[in-house]
Amino acid sequence: MPVESTYDLSHEVIGVLYAVYNELGFGYQEKYYYRGIKIKLMEKKLKVTEQLAHTLKISDKPIGRYFLDFLIENEKDKLILELKVAEKVYPQHIRQVLAYLKAHNLKYGLIGVYSPHGVIIKRVAN
Repeated sequence: MPVESTYDLSHEVIGVLYAVYNELGFGYQEKYYYRGIKIKLMEKKLKVTEQLAHTLKISDKPIGRYFLDFLIENEKDKLILELKVAEKVYPQHIRQVLAYLKAHNLKYGLIGVYSPHGVIIKRVAN
C-alpha cells in the first residue's frame, strides 16, 4: 500500500470531518455527525462500509462482538474511521482503533473527535 495513496485517502476523509463540523458546529450527538459524514463521503464517491461487525473468538467460540464506524476505500487504499464526540482523544479511543485494525488486518485508521474546540484528528497505524 503506497504511502501517498494512504495519505490521499486520509486527506480526503479529514476534509470531510472538517466540512461536517463547519456546517454543524459543536453540540450534537455522535449519530448526527455520523450521518453527515456518511453523506459527505458518498458525495466523494468513496466506497463506505458502515458498522462493520467483527466477532472475537477463542477456540472458534465467540466471546464478543464490536462494530467499527466506517471502513472507507478508494481504488488504491482503505482505512478505518472511528468517530467520537469528546473533549479530546483518549487512550481508550486509540486502543479501540488498534483492535479494529488488527481484527481486520488493516494498517491505517483515523479517529475524528468533535470537541468544543474544533475537530481533533488522530492517525493510528497498526
